[in-house]
Amino acid sequence: MKDTANTERNRLSKAWNGVVVGLERIGFSPLGFGLLLIIAILPLIPPFNQEHILRWLIMGAFFAAQAAAFDFTAGYINVVNFGFAAILGLGAYTSAILANKAPFLIVQPGISPWISIWIGALVAGLLGLLLGMLTLRLRGIFAAVMAWFVGIALMGLVRNLPDLTRGALGLHPPSLLETSSNLPYFYIILAMMVVTYIVLRMVTKSHLGLAFKAIGQNIDAARASGINPTKYRVLNFTLSCLFAGWLGGFNAHYLCSLTPQTLMHTSKTVEVLAIAYIGGRGSMWGGMVVAFPFVFFIEYLRSNLQELPGLHLVIYGVLMILVMIFYPDGVAGLYRWVVARVKSRFR
Repeated sequence: MKDTANTERNRLSKAWNGVVVGLERIGFSPLGFGLLLIIAILPLIPPFNQEHILRWLIMGAFFAAQAAAFDFTAGYINVVNFGFAAILGLGAYTSAILANKAPFLIVQPGISPWISIWIGALVAGLLGLLLGMLTLRLRGIFAAVMAWFVGIALMGLVRNLPDLTRGALGLHPPSLLETSSNLPYFYIILAMMVVTYIVLRMVTKSHLGLAFKAIGQNIDAARASGINPTKYRVLNFTLSCLFAGWLGGFNAHYLCSLTPQTLMHTSKTVEVLAIAYIGGRGSMWGGMVVAFPFVFFIEYLRSNLQELPGLHLVIYGVLMILVMIFYPDGVAGLYRWVVARVKSRFR
């Protein structure tokens, strides 16, 4: 009996180890995968099946995916892309214009949104390629400022081409689905979030990730060791912006309302930056974990403190200051510290 029990235990242990190894290959820990499953079933459980809470869950997944794409650049090659929201907006506007059928605009291609989203992603990726080349000779804050200038130029361009974008009046692209329910949109953006994370995580776990980290820590030392900063920085910007544009396309056809001020403003980048940094710079998963409770908290404040517009930006700033002072590695660093303490207790 004991031999049978030991054999069964060993079999289960091997099976579990196989599951853990498989999850780690795609960038998940068992705990992280468990959290993903919980988030996936939340819309099926009251009160999370209410439409306004489903909308919060969609925004949580949307910001989580953005945080991963943003941290791919800020956390690895040490360049803060302050034009991130504008590039996301470029993907959104490209997709919206290509899917447009409005008679009052000069361009009416009428392409399916399911196709135009991918074209928007490619256009944003091409801009990322250009942005990476523009910032080649710049470091730190100077590269960040250059990205910010590109974002401002993009927003100004969208605002001043009313025949194409309707400017400040806003563009109203067709929706992805013929439904008024938020539930299918939640599972679409959740799938996009998972794909964004897995692809970027697998890139960072490859030799490319080692090169990114070396460039982020010391670009001169990386160059001296034989790493070509030009190639790797351009590749990093291109991938990050491609996913930003992809997510922007979803946002365009989910909200069905685009204006440059509400989509491409620098404050939108600050929101993503805050989530990524509070989650833990360079972790990628930290910002994704933080995004959901953060969105719920901010949306609750917005709905209950409408007389204080902009309060959420103040909260972002305060939280970032507190995190940088007390937990500079963010939630991810705090998690690693707790795990290390627990393991040391049981040795």
